[in-house]
Amino acid sequence: MITASEARINSARRRKEPMKGLELVFLAAGSVLGALLRYKITEPPLLLGTIPVGVLAVNVVGAFILGMFVVLSQQWNLDGRYSLFAAVGFCGSLTTMSAFALDSSDLLEGGRYGALAVTVMANVGLSIAALLGGKHVAGAVSS
Repeated sequence: MITASEARINSARRRKEPMKGLELVFLAAGSVLGALLRYKITEPPLLLGTIPVGVLAVNVVGAFILGMFVVLSQQWNLDGRYSLFAAVGFCGSLTTMSAFALDSSDLLEGGRYGALAVTVMANVGLSIAALLGGKHVAGAVSS
C-alpha cells in the first residue's frame, strides 16, 4: 500500500512540468548535503575483515532517514519540496547503489564469493530493516 507521502515522493521524481526555481534549490541543497556526508563516511576504506562497510553504512543510515521521513512527511503533511530535499536529494545522494555495485563487482572479480554474499545480503537486508526501523521510530516519536 502506497502512503500519501510515498505518492508525493514518487510524483516529485516523475514531474511532467519543468521544475521551478525554488524546487531546484531544495533538490540541489539536499543533494549536496547527502553527497558530502556520503563522501565523509566512505572516504576512508572501512573494512570489516574483507567486507567493505562504508557503503553499507551510508545505505543503512540513508534507508533509516528515508523511513523516518516517509512517516513524518505524511503526519506533518509536508509540502512536496521537502520530498525533493530529503527523499530525492539528500537520501538519493547519500545512499549509493552504484558504489554498492562497484564494491560487489570487485569482490566478485576477486573471487571473494563469501564476502560478496555477505555484502549483498547486508546492504539489502539491513537497508530494508533500517527503513522499517526509521518508520517505526518516527511513528513512535510523532504519536
